[in-house]
Amino acid sequence: MDSIVVKGGTPLHGTVQIAGAKNAALALMPATLLSEEPLTLTNAPRLSDIKTMTALLQSLGVEVTSMQDGKVQVLSSHAMTSTTADYEIVRKMRASNLVLGPLLARHHKATVSLPGGCAIGARPMDIHVTALEAMGAEIALKDGYLHAVAKGGLKGAKVPLRFASVGATENVLMAATLAKGTTVIENAAREPEIVDLAQCLRRMGAQIDGEGTATITIDGVDRLGAATHPVVTDRIELGTYMLAPVFAGGEIECLGGRLDLVGSFVEKLDAAGVEVTQTADGLKVKRRTDRAKAVNVTTEVFPGFPTDLQAQMMAMLCTADGTSVLEEKIFENRFMHAPELVRMGADIEVQGGTATVTGVARLKGAPVMATDLRASVSLILAGLAAEGETVVSRVYHLDRGYEHVEEKLGALGAKIERVTQ
Repeated sequence: MDSIVVKGGTPLHGTVQIAGAKNAALALMPATLLSEEPLTLTNAPRLSDIKTMTALLQSLGVEVTSMQDGKVQVLSSHAMTSTTADYEIVRKMRASNLVLGPLLARHHKATVSLPGGCAIGARPMDIHVTALEAMGAEIALKDGYLHAVAKGGLKGAKVPLRFASVGATENVLMAATLAKGTTVIENAAREPEIVDLAQCLRRMGAQIDGEGTATITIDGVDRLGAATHPVVTDRIELGTYMLAPVFAGGEIECLGGRLDLVGSFVEKLDAAGVEVTQTADGLKVKRRTDRAKAVNVTTEVFPGFPTDLQAQMMAMLCTADGTSVLEEKIFENRFMHAPELVRMGADIEVQGGTATVTGVARLKGAPVMATDLRASVSLILAGLAAEGETVVSRVYHLDRGYEHVEEKLGALGAKIERVTQ
């Protein structure tokens, strides 16, 4: 099993190319199920989650061709062989449930296993089910599978979401493109990944208005066609690398970075004493002071502070000047990285969904264990600021969301390597 070994104390300098967004690509890939014609995705990330989604789509009969070292994916659903998403694939990744809406829309039936993924909370499917039932689907849970049919096809409807769920918004958005009539999603998620999916679907011929707001209107069409679409920059990878020089010192430029993708995050960085500058090619980042300042953070749906940057932010605040309070409002059980940071000398107290972090002068390297995707990279970042050597085990989580992290940080000057035990 692989581990990442980090030796702290080296300032970072240079540029790092930010990949296409994992969470966007995992929604864009199932969009191929809506059309017989090919969908070409450029700027695709090279991650294990993408391989999992590829395997799932191929199990349904989708042809997937990978080019340019995986950065271009060509998908074609002209010869579908199945509408069943099997547990053995779906259990590996929660985003697998995004085949449900497209299969119902085009084939009027779907059998989809309940999904898996990181152990950071229940994240129930009821929002997806209720929304699709509002559009005329009949859905039953049996033996761990959702059995869904839409006799005569899905129908446009008003779909109010009780929570601004990204996945449910994506499932309904795709399903509505081929539904009869007009669908209005109320309390829709507003994340950049939603906007990216809508733009791709529009390139395929969908009629969509309002993406990026709380109300999205979709007028169903008879069919969708071929399209080529660039995957939006990964704002979570962007935020992660923006934090690297805050831990280690120095100055780096994140190529492809945009302020509009990380607005609330940048506000917190500014309050912590971090300088972020938009350039022609991306975002430059450096500390304004020798030590970051304490700030309070509450995770919220977009455009609020992203839950997927909470672990990384907590690790940074472990050496900030003062006491910070982090409140996690999106997922329960998402402070599993806190005990590992404590092993490195951090002062963290967790009570329910709130963590209080009192900054220490310096962390110390230690053997630590990754518990989920974002926790794994937070421990690597912490290692950049620690005295001595940090060994992060169980980094298979890391490969789900970050491509070649040791190579990217190493190119910036970090002392980091992957070892196989």
